[in-house]
Amino acid sequence: MQKPIPIAIWLFICCALVFAMIVVGGVTRLTDSGLSIVEWQPIVGTMPPITQQDWDVLLEKYRATPQYQQVNKGMSVDEFKSIFWWEYFHRVLGRLIGLVFFVPFVYFLVKKQIDRPLGIKLAGIFILGGLQGFMGWYMVMSGLVNDPHVSQYRLTAHLGLAFVIFAAMFWVALGLLSPQREYSPGNDKMRSLRRFSFSLSSLIFIMVLSGGFVAGIRAGLAYNTFPLMNGHIIPPDLFILEPWYRNFFDNMTTVQFDHRLIAWILAFSVPLFWLKSRTVELQGTTRLACNVFLLMLAVQISLGIATLLHVVPIPLAASHQGGAVLLFAASLWVSHRLR
Repeated sequence: MQKPIPIAIWLFICCALVFAMIVVGGVTRLTDSGLSIVEWQPIVGTMPPITQQDWDVLLEKYRATPQYQQVNKGMSVDEFKSIFWWEYFHRVLGRLIGLVFFVPFVYFLVKKQIDRPLGIKLAGIFILGGLQGFMGWYMVMSGLVNDPHVSQYRLTAHLGLAFVIFAAMFWVALGLLSPQREYSPGNDKMRSLRRFSFSLSSLIFIMVLSGGFVAGIRAGLAYNTFPLMNGHIIPPDLFILEPWYRNFFDNMTTVQFDHRLIAWILAFSVPLFWLKSRTVELQGTTRLACNVFLLMLAVQISLGIATLLHVVPIPLAASHQGGAVLLFAASLWVSHRLR
């Protein structure tokens, strides 16, 4: 017999761990720590260095990387430790998430508390988690040859997949708590509001991907003014690269402009959605979800502006990345309530 509440609680715990993983991953990127571990050892790599000899071996391997030779040449063991630990905790947290997901999953299966449709969904999420581990190493590999920076394409794919895994677990957990439709699908106003909410969730995911490119090429270090970009509504060097489509991924100006543009669209669209929701008779939980959605947008935009104006300090930037997860979660909550 399926027991939805314990399973939902377990999935929400996994969501919280993925949230922490995304924030730690952001700090790892901001501190340039991601290339400090040059090997992928899913089992052996769980053990941290203990002796001085362990640290010497790790540092010697790091010295062979382009990042050390071109950026951190002469780095001491103590300086190396400051970047190593962020990447180490990031990887260990990934393994912890896998363990926290897999063990209860097997338990619920053995106890026959998961039916076939739910089991297929959870198995799919577990496969996505394994793919995410591979994607993380594939991303790191891009910075271990020639250019001492990870590919912004692989970084964005890694970030996007983390949000997909979070969304899948969060959506399934919400479905366990509220398995029935809340509203009649024949209601025209409700159907319009439902489409609007799903569009906003999709747009937020696109903004997350654009944020991945901002982080990947450090576009946040340029144009640290708001609301204008160094005095321009539309900066003049949006299309200075050839071919033209490269600007959307490699041009700091265009990448930041796109991220700002999506934020502006959300800044007008989410309040419009909220006002539209006031014209529809909604249940108390759904109304609360709409209010939280609007509040999280205000928090996230404020964090984004503060991060930009202060030239991307680590605490603000990490909070901004965490805020993206919470805003996405709020949008999914609204969409699920209106489904």
